[in-house]
Amino acid sequence: MWLEYGLDGVDALRIVISTVAFYLIILLIVRFLGQRALATLSSFDLAAIIALGAIMGRAILGDSPTAVAGVLSLVTLVALQAVTGQLRRHVRGAWLVNSPPVILMAGPRMIAANLTRAHVVEDEVLSALRLAGVRHLDEVACVTLEPTGRISVLRTGESIDPALLAGAVGLEQMPKGLLRDA
Repeated sequence: MWLEYGLDGVDALRIVISTVAFYLIILLIVRFLGQRALATLSSFDLAAIIALGAIMGRAILGDSPTAVAGVLSLVTLVALQAVTGQLRRHVRGAWLVNSPPVILMAGPRMIAANLTRAHVVEDEVLSALRLAGVRHLDEVACVTLEPTGRISVLRTGESIDPALLAGAVGLEQMPKGLLRDA
């Protein structure tokens, strides 16, 4: 059947396997780089992603790509996204695709080890503080790198419900006075 459309069974299987392999490789790369990697893309990052997509497309589809091969690869990608989406919803599989939140600042103090772990530099945190309207570091209760890659800022004034930071890396470094008693 595939041969009628310029694709034999072996090529179809190669396309599916290549698509799955590249998808898993990209997941590993993003996981290694951290959730911040795709949250803020510079023009250089965008150019690199376009080049990566072109290289992957050529590697997956081969020397003479056909429309059927492209559709097969796209259907495989959509199916992989659906499976990944289902994994996100289940606690057992969520750790494979979701990064936990990471506390970058506990009170007015930056947590250097967590900045390194999350691949975030101090300037990015300071930028997020400015965008949140923070004028003094002592206004900061907590700065968190969210699983989406965005940086959130919680201010001092009212104690923080510990449930908001459940599962966050670095929770033990939060000053007890900033957390509401459980």
